Amino acid sequence: MTDKYGVLLHFKIMIISYLKIAWKVLLRRKFFTAISLFGISFTLMILLVVYAFYDHTVGPHTPEKKVDRLVFVNRMTVGFKDGGQNNGTASYGFLERYVRPLRTPETVSISSYFGSTAAYVGNQKLDVDLKYTDGQFWQVLDFDFLEGRPYTVREVGEGAHVVVINERTSRAYFGTPRGVVGRTLETDRVRYRVVGVVRNVPGMRFNSYADAWVPITTGTFDAKDQGLFGNCLAIMLARRPADIPAIQAEFDQAIKRVPVPDPKTQDKVSSSASTLLASLVRWVNNDNGPNDGVRQLLGKVLAFALLFMLLPALNLVNINVSRILERTSEIGVRKAFGATSGTLIAQFLVENILLTLLGGLLGLGLAAGMLALIDGSGFIPYTTLTLNPRIFASGLLLSVLFGLLSGVYPAYKMSKLHAVQALKGSSN
Repeated sequence: MTDKYGVLLHFKIMIISYLKIAWKVLLRRKFFTAISLFGISFTLMILLVVYAFYDHTVGPHTPEKKVDRLVFVNRMTVGFKDGGQNNGTASYGFLERYVRPLRTPETVSISSYFGSTAAYVGNQKLDVDLKYTDGQFWQVLDFDFLEGRPYTVREVGEGAHVVVINERTSRAYFGTPRGVVGRTLETDRVRYRVVGVVRNVPGMRFNSYADAWVPITTGTFDAKDQGLFGNCLAIMLARRPADIPAIQAEFDQAIKRVPVPDPKTQDKVSSSASTLLASLVRWVNNDNGPNDGVRQLLGKVLAFALLFMLLPALNLVNINVSRILERTSEIGVRKAFGATSGTLIAQFLVENILLTLLGGLLGLGLAAGMLALIDGSGFIPYTTLTLNPRIFASGLLLSVLFGLLSGVYPAYKMSKLHAVQALKGSSN
């Protein structure tokens, strides 16, 4: 126990010593340090802003907090015998016949995509994005209610004219975000009684986004319609993340029973039950094939990130090599007093990682400022891009990776300098 404590104490003292040396080295050449910090911080800022968009699009955020248990069916493809195909969003009737009866999911919800409607406050027009949903919609998703409640499955079955509105619509229509439950909202000449008010849902969450949500039975959707294409999607909630493959397998069996609308010209109907990320990738690729394209996308993103980091890393390598050439005498003294190659490599890597961590913290600050500007622009409705713990940890991890990428070769070069040559100031 005493030996173990002694080793830990020695390691702690060594790290503190390395950090002190690193700080003094960075202050010695302030111009090079500033250039290095700028390259690191700018690179990390771009990467973190991109990751923030990714995280706020497919990460576990309100109302899709249980994103690891959600499965989406939103696209249909009908293949033609001549090789062509017809793609589009699913119809309400198709989802009622082939998705609602599935037994593996804990809950199945069917809703429409939002559509723009008009409400009037006095003579002023107010655009309201309206979404039709069933009662299960509020069970699979987790909205943040400011007041009131969601409408129920029973109210949907009765075709009740009730509505849940977001905070922005409550402010714009009633002049207040609270105290509006029981009041009437009229849009497109249809009157709804407000039963709940929720926080604004970011526009990037297009599967759940709207300004107002009303029962799907108050719309013109027909469950008996045999058409495959419409304006709806299904969201299924798995009992646990491990059940998602079973849900997908059950849906694959169900889709095989779907008859083609025109057997003379068409030969295949396809659709996919996908995770949130996979459903977005399929949407962009316009593909319902067996390969969801997620692995290929992540590979491309990773390759882009590494290439994007390569240029500043190479620049930092050159700067580090220059710093080594200026410190040959110091290295010679260290080696003359018994410093091993491993000790010198560790020292230089600590110095470089300290530099990249400083750049990383600066990059986090720049990213926070950039995200605030994007939020303030109103480019994406109700979007609040912030540096949550996942993004913050990713920034620090990227900083360490950046430090290792740009520090290994210079550290190796430093460790191979001969003591006698180094004391004479030679770097051969």
